[in-house]
Amino acid sequence: MNWYKKLNQYFPIEEMKSKEHMELLLQEKKNIYKKDDSPLHVLMYAETDDFIFVDYLFVSKEARGQGLGKKLLNKMKGKGKPIILEVEPIDYEDTDTEKRRRFYDREGFKHAESIGYRRRSLDTGEVNELEILYWSPTDEPEESIYQKMCHTYETIHTYKDKEIYGKSYEDVNEVLSFDEKTKEEPAR
Repeated sequence: MNWYKKLNQYFPIEEMKSKEHMELLLQEKKNIYKKDDSPLHVLMYAETDDFIFVDYLFVSKEARGQGLGKKLLNKMKGKGKPIILEVEPIDYEDTDTEKRRRFYDREGFKHAESIGYRRRSLDTGEVNELEILYWSPTDEPEESIYQKMCHTYETIHTYKDKEIYGKSYEDVNEVLSFDEKTKEEPAR
């Protein structure tokens, strides 16, 4: 099975980019958008000078629980940059969301409490709410993570959207929000 089919079978349609979109990113943004895959995994990510955005991380059922996801994340952590990703909120009726969250918690990822993320799917028209998780070697503030997510949304998620899908995603200010009041207070 090719890399796109693996992702498409695992991730909800609301979260999936089209194959054309990802292939354009891999060709036209190859300096930052990368694919790392094997028969057991697919990792799609964007790497800039100061952070990494994990777009999709898929580990096949056969390889789960064997440390492959941890190994892939450790490879990213070894670059010494903050790592950001989007996840579905925990749905206790969908055990995958809970397992995924526990995995990222074990790997030292924090939930960005002050960042809101609501994007309308161009496929279904449904509003999809996601949570932002991040790992930082320097305890990066959430406001900086928010700026990096805005950059990712504008550079990766909406890249040539009108050309590819025939319509555009919402403006970044309608999708991402930063709540100063929710921002984590330093421990006293």
